[in-house]
Amino acid sequence: MGLKDILLNLPEVSSPAERKLPFKEKLKWTGIILLLFFALGLISLHGVGANSLAQFQFLSIILGAEFGSIISLGIGPIVTASILLQLLNGSGVLKFDLTTPDGKKMFQGVQKALALAFIVFEAAIYVYTGGLSPGPDGSNLSLVLQLIIGGLLILFMDEVVSKWGFGSGVSLFIAAGVSKEIMIRLLSPLSSSGSLAFTSGEAPIGALLAMFYFFVQGDFREVLANLLVIGTTLLVFVIAVYAQSMKVELPLSFGRIRGHGIRWPLAFIYTSNIPVILTAALLANIQLWARLLQNRGFTFLGTINPDGGATGFIALIQPLNLVSTFSTGGVNWVDAVPRIIVFTLLMILGAILFSLFWVKTAGMDARSQARQIMSSGLQIPGFRRDERVVESLLDRYIPALTVMGAITVGFLAAFADVMGALTSGTGLLLTVMIIYKLYEEIAQQHAVDMNPMLRKFIQ
Repeated sequence: MGLKDILLNLPEVSSPAERKLPFKEKLKWTGIILLLFFALGLISLHGVGANSLAQFQFLSIILGAEFGSIISLGIGPIVTASILLQLLNGSGVLKFDLTTPDGKKMFQGVQKALALAFIVFEAAIYVYTGGLSPGPDGSNLSLVLQLIIGGLLILFMDEVVSKWGFGSGVSLFIAAGVSKEIMIRLLSPLSSSGSLAFTSGEAPIGALLAMFYFFVQGDFREVLANLLVIGTTLLVFVIAVYAQSMKVELPLSFGRIRGHGIRWPLAFIYTSNIPVILTAALLANIQLWARLLQNRGFTFLGTINPDGGATGFIALIQPLNLVSTFSTGGVNWVDAVPRIIVFTLLMILGAILFSLFWVKTAGMDARSQARQIMSSGLQIPGFRRDERVVESLLDRYIPALTVMGAITVGFLAAFADVMGALTSGTGLLLTVMIIYKLYEEIAQQHAVDMNPMLRKFIQ
């Protein structure tokens, strides 16, 4: 058996026999996987001692992980494999013909093989570099094996959601983690020490409750800080929903049916949340690697202090929380402005880069879309039926939408991080877009299930 045979026959979750799964069936599997994800996050690694990764709460949310639990790897290996494959394919080092079924299957096989390799590799790195150290009743090998099991569970849970549920598992796990973080940061009555805030005399973690607490205490600086945190979250939410709903609609007609046509939508945020996931995951992985290397005495990427501060390159890719800095005393603008500019530019440029790669590799470029339009029996009204004509029209919009959409999501994510939203800017933006897409998919599926004529037309 050759390498190609292995890649095409890796273990996978079987696809449903039905072409269109019923709404209730999809909802059931999505709910089951979501509950399983939360349950796995509560299962601690057996024999774990020191957990140096616990301070990276922001990274755990982006990676859909719970450091110290069996799913400490989260979606990190899956996303890292996707980043690497996108770069190799986009640069021409590897070539996949994504216009054919065999090419797509080969691409998916290589991606899964890379994900499996990164599961093993990252599990070993987490343990042997001191990120997760064994306690008296544990061992390095035991921790690595548990992390590998957790990584495999996440990998196959992602496949279950993609084939049997709504959306993708990667998106679902991010949205679940971010939603939990928002609710805790907004409404939690507990203090930072873990006791009930109003009985211990400490400020609550929840920003909404903290506003009332500090108002009674007469600390209006903290009241303003918490108000800005909530306001920033709502502002990014509204802008993201509005941007997500913006579309360019191209009028098309059915060539064989006179007088009948549709509008082909091109979303303003053309590549959705994928480039932001990849950018955030890349920065998250760099910070994790810097911490793990620092434990071994290598500080060429910079250092991370116990209080969360950083030096070197790591300081430039960590967002500076202006609201938190303001509430604790003041902002040193000489230090803050360069960090804000560099971080914002990294988020925007990363989003643009991955957007361009994603369009090329995911069949979203003008040529692929033109081929899809022609295969659907559609054409541009008033023009002869020619794929090149459709491609020429799409070329006017797709490159511009790709770049403008990437700039928008990159800037929004950076803005939310800098202004100290209830969760990370990237996580908040991703969650809004994930939930919006999920709502559209659920609404469409529900309409198909409820309307026999529409179901017959789509099938």
